[in-house]
Amino acid sequence: MLLQLPRQRTLSLDKPVVMGILNLTPDSFSDGGKFTHIDAALRQTEQMLNDGASIIDIGGESTRPGAADVSLTNELSRVIPIIKAIRQRFDCVISIDTSKAVVMSEAIQVGADIINDVRALQEEGALEVAVASQVPVCLMHMQGAPRTMQHKPVYQDVVQEVQQFLQQRADHCIAAGVQASNIILDPGFGFGKSLNHNYQLLQQLKQFVAMGMPVLAGMSRKSMIGDLLNLPAGQRMIGSVACAVIAVQAGAQIIRVHDVKETVQAVKVATAVQYGAE
Repeated sequence: MLLQLPRQRTLSLDKPVVMGILNLTPDSFSDGGKFTHIDAALRQTEQMLNDGASIIDIGGESTRPGAADVSLTNELSRVIPIIKAIRQRFDCVISIDTSKAVVMSEAIQVGADIINDVRALQEEGALEVAVASQVPVCLMHMQGAPRTMQHKPVYQDVVQEVQQFLQQRADHCIAAGVQASNIILDPGFGFGKSLNHNYQLLQQLKQFVAMGMPVLAGMSRKSMIGDLLNLPAGQRMIGSVACAVIAVQAGAQIIRVHDVKETVQAVKVATAVQYGAE
C-alpha cells in the first residue's frame, strides 16, 4: 500500500509504521502541557524521528473522555506555528489531528500531509477540504462526542457496527472525490467503547484489515490498558506496546503511540516474524 502525499511524495505501508503523538494541548490525558511551546515541540519531534517514527501526529484539541471543546482560534494558534516550524526543520510526514475544516486547510497549507479526523470528516466543510487537498485521510469511529462518549456505550455487535460505519464513511468520501487509495480506517479504541468493546475490536482487528484499506490502531496509554492493569497513564507503556504488537500481528499498518522508541523496537520484532528479518 502506498499513500500519495503532497509535494510528489509517498509513504509506503507495505510494512507497519509508527505514528508519534505530539499533543499541543494543556489537558490531554497523558502528556498535556508538555509540548505546547515551539522549542519543546521541536525537541520532542526530533526525538520521535530519531527513535523511528514515520509520522508525527499533531493535535491541538484534546479528545479524551470528558474533554471540553476548543475554539477555532485557540486550536489554530496551537498547531499552525508548530507545523510551520517542524516543516522548516524536518523532512518528515506530518499528520493534523483535527475535525475542523479551517484547521485542516490551514495546516495543509503550511505543511501537513495527512488529515487524522476522529469525526471521520463529518463536520461542516471537512470533506470538501479533503477532496480539494487530495491528502490521505484517516476516518475514525466514535460513538457520541468526547464529553459524553464513555457514559455507558452500547452496541448490539461492536465489530459489525464499527465496520459498517467506517465502510459507509469511506464510500461517502470516495463518492465525493477522495481517492480510495488514500483512505485509512481507525476503529477508534476508547472512543465510545467499554473495556470489553475495546478488546473485542482488538481481537477482531483482522476484520478491519480485510476491508482493504490501511488500518490505524491507536491504543497508546488509553483506559483500555489502565483499567485492565489498574495503572495510571504514565505507567501504561508495557501494556501499550503489547497492544501494538497484537495490532501488527493482525495486519494494522499504522500504530499511533506516545512511546515511540519502545514501540518501534517491538514492531520491528513483530514485523520480522510476519515478513522476514532483513
